Amino acid sequence: MRPAIWGVGTTSFGKQPGRSAGALVREAVHEAFADADVTEVDAVYAGTVFGAPGSTQRALQTTGVIDVPIVTVENACASGTTAFHEAAQAVSTGRYERVLALGFETMTTQFATAIVPEETDREGRTGLAMPGIYAMAASRYVAEFGVTPAQLAAVAVKNRRHGAANPRAQHGSVVTAQEVLASRMIADPLTLLQCCSISDAAAAAVIGPPRHDREVLLRGSALCSGGLWDHRCTRVWGWNLINRTAELAYQTAGIGPEDADLFEVHDAFTIGEIVTVEALGLAKLGDGAQLAVDGTSALGGRSPVNPSGGLLARGHPLGATGLAQVAEAVWQLRGRARNRQVDGARLAVVETMGGGAAGVDGNGCVVAVLEGVGPT
Repeated sequence: MRPAIWGVGTTSFGKQPGRSAGALVREAVHEAFADADVTEVDAVYAGTVFGAPGSTQRALQTTGVIDVPIVTVENACASGTTAFHEAAQAVSTGRYERVLALGFETMTTQFATAIVPEETDREGRTGLAMPGIYAMAASRYVAEFGVTPAQLAAVAVKNRRHGAANPRAQHGSVVTAQEVLASRMIADPLTLLQCCSISDAAAAAVIGPPRHDREVLLRGSALCSGGLWDHRCTRVWGWNLINRTAELAYQTAGIGPEDADLFEVHDAFTIGEIVTVEALGLAKLGDGAQLAVDGTSALGGRSPVNPSGGLLARGHPLGATGLAQVAEAVWQLRGRARNRQVDGARLAVVETMGGGAAGVDGNGCVVAVLEGVGPT
């Protein structure tokens, strides 16, 4: 049985130091419940990265979701979609009738002291954080395929343009390629406007068996974890794991990348989107950067990527990101995305890449294929 997404909800995204995790979760859950026309669920699967023990239970205290099994998962940036994947599996196997998938993060107040590298994390202890990892991927990609700084910047320009049509996005202003390239260098060759912003937000989805023929269905999803960074990783960092996960998701859903009408992908940095669209099968190796340049991945193009604005415009509250991607896909498939609507959208692909542990090509990756029936 393919589960249905009964309802979705999110908060706005941005620096919200005055709002607790509980306040953010309450807003997202109440919107998802109202959208799904439910008042209770049988279980909760929640994704959060920096939450302390019991943080999900505390965040849910004022939502009315009590006395049900609550499972909190952590899978780096893929925590939210991991929770979504597990919640959907619980429904499709008949374990529960209706399940809440939840993601949340309050990074403004937590992020500065949240990560302390372990003794075995040689990369982390030498200062190799995610901007550095992605910058190394970008440097290798540029050297291998001759991509220009302007091509990298085109991804940020496109996604900020999309984000300007998203009232919940952290960054609602457009930028030019010149502004992107002139912004402060963070990790060469990635400038500030090529990096996502930390954010505070929550997002939620209610999942259950199909109730009628107008609901968005989860046609297929896959969750994979990374392997050792060794001779098996033949491409730029992240490509192998994303490609492997996508192939499993496509096989489960019975589609190919050419069948999808839109993609919400993990563009934590501009190079992230470029590598991802290649790993998902939208472009040949070395051609991913051109999609943003020629308009293929823009709204109105053949394969719109990140119509929400992606992480570069919407912001990146780690645990909430994956479910925000799911919410955008649901709105698109219902025909309710307003000024950023992809015309005639029927199939959407969501992809979230989860970080990197020492010596591993990625903590985890989730790819999900959602199917709609048009405006509802």
